[in-house]
Amino acid sequence: MKKILLTLTLLCVFACAPAMAADKPKITIYTSMYEDIIEAMTQTLHEKFPAYDVEFFYGGTGTLQAKIAAERDTKKLGCDMLMVADPSYSLELKELGLLHPYISKEAENIALAYDPEGYWYPVRNLNMILAYNPEKFDKKDLPQSFKDFAADESVRGLISMPNPLTAGTALVALSALKDKYGYEYFDTLAANKPMIESGSVALTKLETGECKIIMILEESVLKKREEEDSELEVIYPTDGAICVPSPIMTITDEWSAHGNSKICEELTDWFLSPEGQSYIVKGWMHSVLKNPPAIPYDSINTADIIKDSMPVNWENCLRDRTDLRTNFEKAVKK
Repeated sequence: MKKILLTLTLLCVFACAPAMAADKPKITIYTSMYEDIIEAMTQTLHEKFPAYDVEFFYGGTGTLQAKIAAERDTKKLGCDMLMVADPSYSLELKELGLLHPYISKEAENIALAYDPEGYWYPVRNLNMILAYNPEKFDKKDLPQSFKDFAADESVRGLISMPNPLTAGTALVALSALKDKYGYEYFDTLAANKPMIESGSVALTKLETGECKIIMILEESVLKKREEEDSELEVIYPTDGAICVPSPIMTITDEWSAHGNSKICEELTDWFLSPEGQSYIVKGWMHSVLKNPPAIPYDSINTADIIKDSMPVNWENCLRDRTDLRTNFEKAVKK
């Protein structure tokens, strides 16, 4: 009889285990962050919030925007939160009524602009910069600005940049450059024959000397310097790095995958806290806090980058998104 009872008990435990796991409230976050950073954050979130099942879905900002556009037709999105690169996208989602407002208890500690009604907050500050290989080329012989990156004939056919058709930060950079130099910048850039490719491919070409200089996110270079002891170096452009304070947003319960906005509020507070921001910095991105826990490995002071940065008009970035992509594809990515 005891054996029978024990067997029945074990059967009950194993049968109930999936149901017990399924009872955990679930949160799905769409994000464009590096996958290895996502892995580290996933483990931390499981430890910090053991009562919740938090999962990330990775994709480039353009890819995630297309995914959400398709999901809107079903009247239900596949995520509960978003952490994408392009800040202007938060303006669009707010206008569409898809975002849940929340005044974070960490809001007063944020150094950058955020939505006063709490529809979105910057969660990481990315910087579009230039990079080169000092083992192959002398810095003084290379362009020192985004303007010369496009115009300097000495690097023609030996430059690389990310694709603004799929990468949100590249689209933001394109918007800032268009506002500063006009659409003529696209034609000048096209004449210099840039390679349009992923950051990892561009970095490899810097190492081999196939590229003299590339436009890329600062974090990609810093990551390579720390993890691989790379000699590749950042050039902070004289016409300003292009800062992209990427947002964190919560989808309203009506549209979200699991309708757990209150849990999303807890997660938002954590991501914006000094502890949460320390993981952003470990991911070679800059903190958004007034008193950041640190600066990324081998970077310069965050405030100095922001102070000298090229302005970005987020309304223009949103309004001109289609025109920017169309003109780029027509002029540059033929």
